[in-house]
Amino acid sequence: MKTSRTMVAALAAAGFAVVAPAHGQVTYKAMADALHAVMESDRTVYTRMVVNRLQNEEKVIKASEHFKDDKALPLPAQMFRFGAEMVAEKKMPFSYSLQSLWPVNKQNAPKTPVEKKGLEAVAKDNTKPFYAEETLGKTKYFTAIYADKAVAPACVTCHNDHKDSPKTDFKIGQTMGGVVIRIPMK
Repeated sequence: MKTSRTMVAALAAAGFAVVAPAHGQVTYKAMADALHAVMESDRTVYTRMVVNRLQNEEKVIKASEHFKDDKALPLPAQMFRFGAEMVAEKKMPFSYSLQSLWPVNKQNAPKTPVEKKGLEAVAKDNTKPFYAEETLGKTKYFTAIYADKAVAPACVTCHNDHKDSPKTDFKIGQTMGGVVIRIPMK
C-alpha cells in the first residue's frame, strides 16, 4: 500500500519532512505512523508541560471542559480535537480523531466496526497499533488506531472523577482510548 505523490506533496507543504523512496511514494502505514508520532508528542507535551504542571503541580490554573466560561485551560482532548478540526478545514488528505471504548463525551465512542475492533486491540495491547482498510461511503481508507495512554496524573484524575465517565479506575500508563487516523486510498 502506497500513498500518492499528492499526499507526499501535501504533507511536505504542511511542514512535514517526508522521506520517500526513489519511486516517490511512501506506504500508508509509514505515513500514519509519522503523523501519529507528531500527534502523540504534541499531546503528551501539552498534557505534561502545560496542564499537569500548571494545574496539578503549581496549582496556578485548572483545565476545564468549559474552559472559556471558567477562564481555564482547554483539556488535552479538546486541544487534540481543535487540531483535528483545523486540519479538516485545510482539506488535508487525512483525518484524525480521539475515540474511546469508555468515552466521557459519547461523541467519542467508536462508530464503525473497524474503530471498535481497533480500540479493543489497542486496549488489550497498547504497544502495537492496529491497521485495517475500510470503505466508508464510496471511499476506501487506510485506518490506523494507536493507543492513547494516560501520561500524567491530570489524565487519570480528570477521567476517574468526571461525572459522565463510564470507567473510573484508570492508572498512569493505561490505555484510555485511541487515536484514529484515516488516509483515503487511491
